[in-house]
Amino acid sequence: MSKKETKTMMDYIASCPEFIRKNVADSKSLTAPFVEEYVNGGYKNIWIVACGSSSNGSLCARQFIRRHLRCEVKIVAPFTFVTSEHDFGDTDMVIIVSQSGYSLNALDAVKVVKQKGRRCIGLTGDLESDLAKACDVAANYGVGRETVAYVTRGVTTLALFFMLFATDAAEKLGIKTEAEAETVRKQLLAAADINEKVQESWTPFLKEHYQKLTGMTKTYVCGVGANIGTACEGALKFGETISIPTCAYEIEEYIHGPNIQMTPEYCVFLIDGGEGTERIHQIYEGTRIVTSNAYLITNCAAYKDEPNTFYVACDLPEEITPLCYLPIFQMTAFRITEDLSRWLKHPLQRKMEKLVSSKSANYENSPFSEDTPGR
Repeated sequence: MSKKETKTMMDYIASCPEFIRKNVADSKSLTAPFVEEYVNGGYKNIWIVACGSSSNGSLCARQFIRRHLRCEVKIVAPFTFVTSEHDFGDTDMVIIVSQSGYSLNALDAVKVVKQKGRRCIGLTGDLESDLAKACDVAANYGVGRETVAYVTRGVTTLALFFMLFATDAAEKLGIKTEAEAETVRKQLLAAADINEKVQESWTPFLKEHYQKLTGMTKTYVCGVGANIGTACEGALKFGETISIPTCAYEIEEYIHGPNIQMTPEYCVFLIDGGEGTERIHQIYEGTRIVTSNAYLITNCAAYKDEPNTFYVACDLPEEITPLCYLPIFQMTAFRITEDLSRWLKHPLQRKMEKLVSSKSANYENSPFSEDTPGR
């Protein structure tokens, strides 16, 4: 790909609605390897082994899986899985996630699963990758090709894949009727339109609050339920692109200690997906006593005229709202990093990467290996 054709984070963010529509339409073929494994494998609960944005995307889908497939879902980081937390049982389906398929920690997790004599199940964006080849069952979650190092479409499509998998498996097991499953798929399809509208309306909101948001130095992103995943991804994106300390918290947990250090210079985002709205709004009002740089993201029309409130017209169940809210943080990360010229990181980072590489040697030939900056 020539320099002129190089895509940016914004290109991948903008393409998310299209990919949501495509993947919902292709749901049965996309999820088939996992549905077959789950249904025929006698599994009850699910372990997802993932880190970074893959962990956050999985976290965005966790509540959806729990509610629709009626199973427990545990998300564990690969290094923790390898070193200290791999006591999964015979009825636990262990899924190892790596968008590129070349992450060394994911490949180490495969070894642990094999040592326990269990089938290896991998989820990736590249079925020719090291991870896919090492697994007994592998699926591509429909991300396409995303070469920007700071992934965006990968998070959204991963969360969507797990939601589609839970829906399709629930239908196959008789937990849902065909009609009920189709209703859920239509809700997931509706998220594409809302995602698109959020992208359109966030740009003027960001412009309106540009002075404050470009001055962020210390930030909290807080959510609850499925939007814990949104908050974690928002915090990760701000940290790795804008290069500011950003923490993610459950909303009530945020006022049980983390808020004590807060001063008027802090920035706080509170995400309301429809569950706990009244309490979330109360905490938002309390936060504004300390800092005017606080923002409420909500789908509750009663609060849409509140100051610093970004209203999303969304009547979808809360467990689907991450598909609609993720662009807010992705677009903010790109715009501020671009305008403040913060793509270049400290030169010692390259030395650190060489010493503690996170990818296998074969990554050089991966369709995800360009690792172009977000711009």
